Amino acid sequence: MSHLTITKDKLMICLFFIIPPLLWSSNFIVGRAIRNDLSPVMITFSRWLIALMVILPFAHKYLKRDFHQYLQYPIRVIATAVTGVLSFSILVYSGLHHTSSTNALLLNSCVPVFILLFSAVVYKQPLNARQFFGLCLSFIGVLSIIFKGDLKGLLSLQLSQGDLLLLMAMISFAFYTLWLKRIPYTVNRLGLLSIQIVITLLGTLPFVLWESYSGGSQQHWSNDIYLAVLFLGIGPSFISYLLFSRCVEAIGAERAGFSIHLIPIFGVILSLLFLVESIHWFHMVGSATILFGVGLSSMQSERNSRSCQ
Repeated sequence: MSHLTITKDKLMICLFFIIPPLLWSSNFIVGRAIRNDLSPVMITFSRWLIALMVILPFAHKYLKRDFHQYLQYPIRVIATAVTGVLSFSILVYSGLHHTSSTNALLLNSCVPVFILLFSAVVYKQPLNARQFFGLCLSFIGVLSIIFKGDLKGLLSLQLSQGDLLLLMAMISFAFYTLWLKRIPYTVNRLGLLSIQIVITLLGTLPFVLWESYSGGSQQHWSNDIYLAVLFLGIGPSFISYLLFSRCVEAIGAERAGFSIHLIPIFGVILSLLFLVESIHWFHMVGSATILFGVGLSSMQSERNSRSCQ
């Protein structure tokens, strides 16, 4: 009986580890699929409105409990909402208008690179030789994907509009991650996410109204589009968050964090299956180089964190 319990627990942990990155990767696939039906602003607003309605029943008690703490850190709360939810969403959905979801997913792997870089540049955290080498390797991988392995494109710096928008999205999310750490852990993260969503909805509402009344962007709603947006609001926005939190509780934040590296793997598979996108040699080389560089930097960071404990 105990053996069955252990096996069941391991299976649940595996599901907690696998399902969140699978759902997060599907955000890029669905966003790419509906890019011609809804504007990036409308996708962002609709997705997070649904997410808020789903999250509120679980988060309302934390909102009441932590409201005074939101008022203690207003700039941090607003900054994380703008960078990690509002800007990231709009930039990703805008970028998917001009580049493949495969590129978007693989560029997502460079978020840890930007986190490490901005920690060194902005917050003056020391960068040792191993981390610097890993950083350089990761940037080579990013450039390989952006310029499709074409040295001429690299030399002339011919960035595609989509890849540039996605790169800005990853930079935005890196700042979100750094600033999120500066909000005390006494603030419940589910309640905080609700506040961030509210700020995002308030920030996008004027643009949604402008698009609706000016005809700036035509929205093409259908049953399939409603289902797609409903999925975005429930799957990548809510279920993935809950399961990832359970994963952190079960195996710790550092080990759970490795699941994020599954996002491009799952995403590329989904792109091949549902969007019939092609995968090229520069995708493989670039993603492998990014992951290897991130691995080098993370190994050193983990060693340093152990020595400080």
